[in-house]
Amino acid sequence: MASFIKPSTGAKTSRRAFTAVAEINVTPMVDVMLVLLVIFIVTAPLLTTGVNVNLPQTQRTRSLPQDNTALTLTVEKDGSISLNAAKQDVEKLDLEALGARLAAVHEANPEVRVYVKGDKDVPYGVMMDVMAQVTAAGITQVAFVTDPRRANQQKR
Repeated sequence: MASFIKPSTGAKTSRRAFTAVAEINVTPMVDVMLVLLVIFIVTAPLLTTGVNVNLPQTQRTRSLPQDNTALTLTVEKDGSISLNAAKQDVEKLDLEALGARLAAVHEANPEVRVYVKGDKDVPYGVMMDVMAQVTAAGITQVAFVTDPRRANQQKR
């Protein structure tokens, strides 16, 4: 680091007395800060990658409204699938028949909601196959039904 030494203003002598200037030069610090600012401005948009999701905006969590037009899709422990439509009895379906049935329901009512109930022991792949059939039918309003945790289970 360089310093600047100026002559003192005192009596004239044959030897000049020099004193150090005690001023902070902020120019290099401002240059560094501006370079860092430019780097952050350029890199910040690159860090925001992900999936566009339209998240709900609520004050607090609440239950889904009960809707008579909603379908309840149940996946049992053994992998069997049943569909309980409003005002109808329970239908047992296989995966291909489920896709065709959901497509027909979606064609009749594009605003249909589907609530998916799955046993906790159902393999993840089976649930993903069911969800693939729901989304392939064009249904976008899908929710998983869960039970709230009890106080003794929350400590895990």
